[in-house]
Amino acid sequence: MTVTLLSWSLLLAQIMLGLAMFCAAWRALSGPRAQDRVVGLDTLYVNGMLLLLTFGIRSGTAVYFEVALVISLLGFVGTAALAKFLMRGEVIE
Repeated sequence: MTVTLLSWSLLLAQIMLGLAMFCAAWRALSGPRAQDRVVGLDTLYVNGMLLLLTFGIRSGTAVYFEVALVISLLGFVGTAALAKFLMRGEVIE
């Protein structure tokens, strides 16, 4: 019972994360301001990271967890760089 409950829960989580990624991509492409696009991209990488984590739980391999960690680090640095660019107009002073 617990294995089937876990597999159904992971499937439902993956479907919901896929829908959330679609909504975030829509916000990133059609955002009226640059700040909306940055928030959409930030949400997109977080949802992608969570989707990889659910794939890792389903398959039982550690490769997905390592890739999710790399995506989260690169996404944070990218978001910080975009925020600095939007505030000052340049990334490196």
